[in-house]
Amino acid sequence: MEHFIDALSLLFGENSELRRIILVTLQMSLTSTSISVLIGMPLGVLIGSRRFPGKRHIIRITQTLMGLPPVVAGLIVFLILSRSGPLGSLKLLYTVSAMVIAQVVLLTPIVCGLTTSLVAVRAPQLLETTRGFGMSRRRELWLLLFESRIQLISVMMMAFGRAIAEVGAVQIVGGNIQFKTRVMTTAIMLETNKGNFQYAVALGVVLLLISLIVNSLAQRMQEDADD
Repeated sequence: MEHFIDALSLLFGENSELRRIILVTLQMSLTSTSISVLIGMPLGVLIGSRRFPGKRHIIRITQTLMGLPPVVAGLIVFLILSRSGPLGSLKLLYTVSAMVIAQVVLLTPIVCGLTTSLVAVRAPQLLETTRGFGMSRRRELWLLLFESRIQLISVMMMAFGRAIAEVGAVQIVGGNIQFKTRVMTTAIMLETNKGNFQYAVALGVVLLLISLIVNSLAQRMQEDADD
């Protein structure tokens, strides 16, 4: 216990590496979650609220991609961004941008799939009412998003939780480079492999605190939206 307290003191002391790790973690997680939400939610609303040929196949593909292993997503992004890959000239490999891309590949199907399931339940009754008032499709979609806002906040938080806890894909495309692409999860894995368990546990506590703060803010948003 004493060693654990010493590790916590070290973490919250003058530790520039920890500050950089936290900054990169938040930058990667918030950016990838935001991009995934901007892409996945509109797609989920369209898929869940409309009938069109091939809808079942699209839903099936989306559900399959929701279970995409992180290391596979990391490998795909790595091959695309490597020197011999189609986007190798951009030199994004082993950068935060590469980590964000890998996270977006993982998170977008999850956001889209959950939004599709949510909207598919709420859409029929709501759209029947809006069509009775002669609303345009754009207004129908906005109203559907508004009426589902509390549940959609939960989807966003689930995506953020997946992003901040991810280790496989970001390890592959980020390289866990000190002061550059090292995040909380890869730092914990590194310290564990080094046998520095107290430091790794202390890092885990910091990660949990960050998740607690973000989820508390999300809960407050849900309560305000409910009121």
